[in-house]
Amino acid sequence: MSDTIAEIRLPTQELRNDIPFYTKVLGMKMDMIYPADDPRTAVFSGHGLRLRIEKGAQESPGTIRILTEDPDGFAEGQRCLTAPNGTMVEIEERHPPMVMPETVHSFVVRRLKDQAPWIIGRAGMHYRDLVPDRLGGSIIASHIRIPDGGPVPDMVHFHRVGFQLIFCIHGWVDVVYEDQGDKMRLTAGDCFIQPPEIRHRVLEASDNVQVIEIGVPAEHVTEIDHEMTLPTPDYRPEREWQGQRFVYNRAEGAEWVPFRLPGYICRDTTIAENTKGVAGVQVVRRGDGAPQWAAHDTDIHFTFVMNGTVTLEGERREPYRLEQGDAFVIPPGMKTRLSEPSQDVELLEVTLPGVFNTTLGQ
Repeated sequence: MSDTIAEIRLPTQELRNDIPFYTKVLGMKMDMIYPADDPRTAVFSGHGLRLRIEKGAQESPGTIRILTEDPDGFAEGQRCLTAPNGTMVEIEERHPPMVMPETVHSFVVRRLKDQAPWIIGRAGMHYRDLVPDRLGGSIIASHIRIPDGGPVPDMVHFHRVGFQLIFCIHGWVDVVYEDQGDKMRLTAGDCFIQPPEIRHRVLEASDNVQVIEIGVPAEHVTEIDHEMTLPTPDYRPEREWQGQRFVYNRAEGAEWVPFRLPGYICRDTTIAENTKGVAGVQVVRRGDGAPQWAAHDTDIHFTFVMNGTVTLEGERREPYRLEQGDAFVIPPGMKTRLSEPSQDVELLEVTLPGVFNTTLGQ
């Protein structure tokens, strides 16, 4: 059985001018050239690419992107070149450093009843954007659902991200993670912290499973790993990825303690500890005492209403009566109060960084 290969055809007006560019400048190999007496076609290969350059071909010259770990040492450090046949060549970093945009602070309220559209995203999952302005690109918060239960058409993949939280609010989902043993079932109230670049795969879900996913920064790359098979043979719960550990926090048996805001109690998901303060995640319920006005100094402060109702008051703002499915962001320094909580209210609070100061009083 013969191998199957693919190639891209590009045009040229004079092949002899292209040969030294593709071989010497770009470092590709010339595999074929014909006819011998008056060459009109040459085939080059290299960097995972096969090119057929053909005199008089009708295609556009196009653009080639070459990704390398040493762009300054490739093509004498040039970042943008034009081949004799007109093809543009861009030289880029293979793994560019992640850029964390400066947060553009704003007061955001996103209501479920406003009927923001659900968008079909990766692996057929439905996404609803909870922070439309994404605070200048610093965060993405998504309400994700899988309407039909059963196997999920997912592949082993990872995210080039600074922080990522998966919090289940309805149903269940089975996921398997690199070096974390067999598959784990996330049920309502449970959460995962996915450290940067940990390989994982979504296996199966219940009908209408719903999760909240928080990612920092807002735009980050998802890469497929075609080589790794999950589960991996080793179980290494203490392993770190870029200083963060995998966290599987379960709601069952959680300890509830006084929250930073009077009138509420909370359970700590241990995420601040396991991310070395990168982020903090608390689940909040009504407690004893009267809610008070307060302000915080953390960079990003996001809250999602998982159950019940509560009124969000803000200085120089009309009060918002919030209910299940609503979300809000409070900028640092802004005084707010969460008043009139229902008995069954339950909030998901996500902050970056995870350790910050709260000032009480109007």
